Amino acid sequence: MTTVAAYAAPAAKAPLERTTIERRAVREHDVLIDIKFAGICHSDIHQVREGWGEAIFPMVPGHEIAGVVSEVGPGVTRFKVGDRVGVGCMVDSCRECENCLAGKEQYCLQGQTPTYNGIGRDGEPTYGGYSEKVVVDENFVVRIPDGLALDVAAPLLCAGITLYSPLKRFGAGPGRKVAVLGMGGLGHMGVKIAHAMGAEVTVLSQSLRKKDDGLRLGADHYHATGDPKTFEELRGSFDLIVSTVSAPLDFGAYLSLLKTEGTLANVGAPEEPVSLNLFSLIGGGRSLAGSMIGGIAETQEMLDFCAEHGIGAEIELIAASEINEAYERVENSDVRYRFVIDTATI
Repeated sequence: MTTVAAYAAPAAKAPLERTTIERRAVREHDVLIDIKFAGICHSDIHQVREGWGEAIFPMVPGHEIAGVVSEVGPGVTRFKVGDRVGVGCMVDSCRECENCLAGKEQYCLQGQTPTYNGIGRDGEPTYGGYSEKVVVDENFVVRIPDGLALDVAAPLLCAGITLYSPLKRFGAGPGRKVAVLGMGGLGHMGVKIAHAMGAEVTVLSQSLRKKDDGLRLGADHYHATGDPKTFEELRGSFDLIVSTVSAPLDFGAYLSLLKTEGTLANVGAPEEPVSLNLFSLIGGGRSLAGSMIGGIAETQEMLDFCAEHGIGAEIELIAASEINEAYERVENSDVRYRFVIDTATI
């Protein structure tokens, strides 16, 4: 085992603090990664504060990991020392169920192993990317193309795949009108990716405060949901809406913006239950769908797509000592658009 420095929350709602953790010795098919950058996802905050339920402490968050391979197990065939790699939201799955065999490990019927706040199949707790190193099975590691800088690539391992997967699944592309609801860490990636796919892209945001950014990143239109006229003007406009909002919404109002048989795909995960009048679905033959990250193969596909189109996250690089402040700023929507930790500062 190897002792490495990390930032951890010792208890629910406690500030994160510098500590040390143990990483397992490299096994037959393991890859040891020197972490260079780790993104801060709103999911980290939900879990550190037990907003999604009881959690495991101490917790080392972080599932947007970019780094360089420094050691490989004797059976590793996919990677070699020096490769630029990433790790996203999961580090294992059963690998036997129909979903795993279909490349949808995120929906493993036995439960995928999360990168942190989970228990691995060896019975040990998992610790995430706010640390110097991580050991991961090669089957859950992806290659970061040379055209992507590691710092702007890190958030793609969650934010990027979270938007790429539903945009691809529901046919974002030429001739399709796509709305991205929420212009934050997830939403700004949705704008970039949907634009690169060739869709006509609209941002739906609470205000017009980030309009210039939205248009610069690839949106064709930008509307404020805080203005009731928006819902009148845009009624029946979109083939697809992807909601990134992690707070309860008036789903009826947003479903009314869809064309007949349009889809609202939800990737935001509010802590509170939401309500829905089913007539808002039935009336137009509309669909309300969910999506959670993507499988390993699709994540690699997303990274290759982003490299081909010059897409990285818009980031603010911070030192590890600024993590707690960054959490507060995320809660206050005071980031454009993803905090990334320089792990050399841990």
